[in-house]
Amino acid sequence: MKKYLVTFLVLVLLFLSSFANYPTKAVTIICPWSAGGGSDRIARVIANGLEEEFGKPFVVLNKPGGGGAVGHTAGAYAKPDGYTLTFVTQELATLHWLGFAKVNYENFEYIIQVNEDPAGVVVRKDAPWNTINDLLQDITANPGKYKFSGSGPASVWDLSRVGMLDKAGISPSNVLWVPTDGAAPALVELLGGHVDVITCSIAEVSPQIKAGEVRALAVMSDERLSEFPDVPTLKEQGIDWSSGTWRGLAAPKGTPKEIINIIYQNMLKVVNKENFIDFMKKNGFGIKIRDPESFFEFVKKEDGEWKYLLQLGGYI
Repeated sequence: MKKYLVTFLVLVLLFLSSFANYPTKAVTIICPWSAGGGSDRIARVIANGLEEEFGKPFVVLNKPGGGGAVGHTAGAYAKPDGYTLTFVTQELATLHWLGFAKVNYENFEYIIQVNEDPAGVVVRKDAPWNTINDLLQDITANPGKYKFSGSGPASVWDLSRVGMLDKAGISPSNVLWVPTDGAAPALVELLGGHVDVITCSIAEVSPQIKAGEVRALAVMSDERLSEFPDVPTLKEQGIDWSSGTWRGLAAPKGTPKEIINIIYQNMLKVVNKENFIDFMKKNGFGIKIRDPESFFEFVKKEDGEWKYLLQLGGYI
């Protein structure tokens, strides 16, 4: 009996020491989006920070395609040993409902959320509406007259529009959604007079707002943004709605909790460093930190909410 106990204790010590030495080789962080985009840029700042903390390479591997389906799927089905992580994004909550991928929030172990960017409602500087309620009243009185844009159909910015109109008691079909490849081309459409309103993150149109080329009527967050304190929230204006995109770090389901905790503790050091904070602020990305349990509960809740919006928008 004593012999078996000693053997068991030795195995336990070896098991624990294997985590204490993590990582012993390079770690890959899959980014489901193309190089140069917002998700890729944040992922690389995180990778550099983790490399500094652990003293081992953390390499970002871009796997774009399928509206995020390719990268999220590759990350979900990677070996759950802590050496392949995924920079998960809001699309994880919609891909499976749209039939673009089979993976969903249950396929991951959550490490940390690092970002949240609320949607904004943006119009041209000479638009006739001074408040969001002015706009919504006009939409109610003139169904089918106005065009919105911001990104592709069933995207986070499209669904943010759907949710806002629904909370205001307006059918989403009262306005036409004009698909684009993102906020940048949507802004061109807005400035050119081809659409009337765009819904996208305030960060994406920050330079144009500061230059006075466009105006933000509202932001879909719980509180006003520190960078734009004059832009009211929807909730302040009687519309109980908040919406936006988010990003964070996750690992395949089954990754040992010990490894998740080791990465999380080091990520806390990364996100509290001045270079990370300065990068996020300079580029207009919101910082939102959630621990593994809170991040999981948040994504679980998101999964149900986005399903409802997709149904409301007629996408599923």
